[in-house]
Amino acid sequence: MTQVNRRTQRLMAALPIVSLGVVAAVDIITGPDLGYLSLLAVGPAFGSLAGGVRRTVAIGVLALVLSLLLAMYNGLLGERQSNMSFISITGVTAASILASVGRQRRERELATVRSVAEVAQRVLLRPVPRRAGHLRAAVSYTSANAEARIGGDLYEVVTGPGGVRAIVGDVQGKGLEAVETAALVLGAFREAAHDEPDLRGVSGRLEKALNRRLSGEEFVTAILVDAAPGGTLTLLNYGHPAPLILHADGGLTLAEPADSAPPLGLAVLGVEGPAPHHVEFGPGDQVLLYTDGVIEARDRAGRFYPLTERAFLLKDDDPEAALEALRLDLVAHVDAPLHDDAAMLLLRFRDG
Repeated sequence: MTQVNRRTQRLMAALPIVSLGVVAAVDIITGPDLGYLSLLAVGPAFGSLAGGVRRTVAIGVLALVLSLLLAMYNGLLGERQSNMSFISITGVTAASILASVGRQRRERELATVRSVAEVAQRVLLRPVPRRAGHLRAAVSYTSANAEARIGGDLYEVVTGPGGVRAIVGDVQGKGLEAVETAALVLGAFREAAHDEPDLRGVSGRLEKALNRRLSGEEFVTAILVDAAPGGTLTLLNYGHPAPLILHADGGLTLAEPADSAPPLGLAVLGVEGPAPHHVEFGPGDQVLLYTDGVIEARDRAGRFYPLTERAFLLKDDDPEAALEALRLDLVAHVDAPLHDDAAMLLLRFRDG
């Protein structure tokens, strides 16, 4: 739990007690003429926002006791103002108890749905191999804040007879439907990556699988990579953020395709897919694939995460340690829960 969430929870827990104290103090200061006793009902009303049934009842009882003591202090015990205060507090407390029961039930249901989705996502996004052919690989997945629904970021690395193939993608939408679509894409990719002679064939299989599943308004942005042992990356970019190439000599290159192409799943538009984009990739080079949750992460001033400026964090000899350093820097930049999942896949050409 983040510091912001803990601070909010402490504030919500203190609000009922503080409100009762403020109303009691104002009533004592102003006297009985203005009739503040009924405002003690705000205590149990606030109590239902975050507390459970027992705490709501306890705050309601405290409000009744304060109302009784203030009525005695003001000489109003048995008077209409005092009786209306008792009735108001009792009614609001009863309503707050019902609201608390309903809120807790909805929270349990939501927690169950999130748990199922998170388990499905963990099963789906299995760890990538640390060594894949002539490459070393590392992956990082940072989930969005607890209030956000489960996302559809996906990644995979497959070693085949012709080299290493990888995919990083982002399903449009959230929740279990996005996880289901991600499962479909990954299943089709894992099968096609072994069978198809080139990336065009792989992407064609993905399109067929998606067009059987999607309605035409859903889509998946993705980057497909074929890393040949000879030192060449072949990229197919379907509306996804461009990979970042980090060369052994320290240079950086954003592998932008010459022409843009629509995401996967939009074959109904009749637009031709992307042309393969070839990039030299030799010993000591590395490529970072990522979802838009990385580059669209904002700090408190609204500034996007400067990925190219922070790429020097990937200099560690261990790809996993390098990627973890970048992930921690991303989290520190936002300094709050992420609003979108952030997936990163680092592929590094092995020197030996």
